[in-house]
Amino acid sequence: MKMSGSYLLDTNIVIAFYEGEPKLVKKIVGSEIYLPYVVIGELRYGAEKSGRKSSNQKQIDALVEQVTVLPGSATTAKHYGVIKSQLKKKGRPIPENDIWIASIAKEYDLILVTRDDHFSHIEGIKQEAW
Repeated sequence: MKMSGSYLLDTNIVIAFYEGEPKLVKKIVGSEIYLPYVVIGELRYGAEKSGRKSSNQKQIDALVEQVTVLPGSATTAKHYGVIKSQLKKKGRPIPENDIWIASIAKEYDLILVTRDDHFSHIEGIKQEAW
């Protein structure tokens, strides 16, 4: 299913949103937003190791209720294999979770919003830095 023109948020963007960056909050509130399941996992991990575990978990719960969380699929795994292979050939490895995030962006034809430069080494995904 293609969702062109919509945005898939990376973990660093969600964290910046939680920190209340005014320009970022305004963009997110006015956009069609999706989250990959991987980002929820990274946020949960961060909450587990934080000093404010309970409040961070509640914040994540509230977020999950407000946006669509996209799962992985066989198509996601196909994109993962292609992307990881291309990165290896280029000598440009990136974190595994980020390959999964990029795979979901590609599967659903979403614009990946991130502040991580290494996504620029992935062919065929659209991205923006907010």
